[in-house]
Amino acid sequence: MTETFGARLRAALDERGPLCAGIDPHAALLRSWDLPDDPDGLERFALTAAEALAPRVAVVKPQSAFFERFGSRGVAVLERVVATSRAAGALVLLDAKRGDIGSTVQAYADAYLDPASPLFADALTASPFLGFESLRPLLDTAAKNGSGVFVLALTSNPEGAQVQRARDEDGRTVAGGILDRLAAANAGAEPLGSYGAVVGATVGDSGEDFTAVNGPLLAPGLGAQGATPADVRRVFGAAARNVVPATSRELLRTGPSPRALAEAADRTNDSLRAALDAPG
Repeated sequence: MTETFGARLRAALDERGPLCAGIDPHAALLRSWDLPDDPDGLERFALTAAEALAPRVAVVKPQSAFFERFGSRGVAVLERVVATSRAAGALVLLDAKRGDIGSTVQAYADAYLDPASPLFADALTASPFLGFESLRPLLDTAAKNGSGVFVLALTSNPEGAQVQRARDEDGRTVAGGILDRLAAANAGAEPLGSYGAVVGATVGDSGEDFTAVNGPLLAPGLGAQGATPADVRRVFGAAARNVVPATSRELLRTGPSPRALAEAADRTNDSLRAALDAPG
């Protein structure tokens, strides 16, 4: 039987610490590394980051859009980043935020969550705003292949509140309803469910019980967006052990030296461990 993503993630977090290292080859970051904003610059940037970070962090999170902008050559680099990161022992969370209906969602599942695909990742981010059950092909394919899905719930961008904090006829927020459905999908899973929520580290006091999700909580917003390890602890409270805080720009700005990237990852991981493992 395939080991679940939740079990694999729990082991990786316990062994390597909570940090999720984003690989976002933004044009400005390529320029800051004195690299051209073209497929060759992309390849040097992304593979340098993967080789420096993947051996020491639990999760590597490539942002698909920054690879896709270069067309087929960019996607080929993304395939290499995924393979390089997994070979170094990191779990790969592909940040693509896919969401659609029916056979299209199944095609996304086949592209990202099927081991036969060259883009097979350990987990994928997904958007539930066509209805949570529209993601069923992703969830089912992930379960079959020991993969995971991280579903947008309370995102770090301020515009998200317009939809995510809206209330239904029962007074439940849209985000709260998504968290409830994730909790149901993860019910009984040990040591951790495979279906996670994306909850920004900048959202403040949401009033949600994140422990009920029984799954991982991807927390973007650390660093460049202003959140600190202490903020992560405040937002998630008793669920802190299940949080996967993500940072990309602040970490990647320490390059292009592989040693500087590795040292920055270690410092961030140490700070997060201290904050998230603290009692209370």
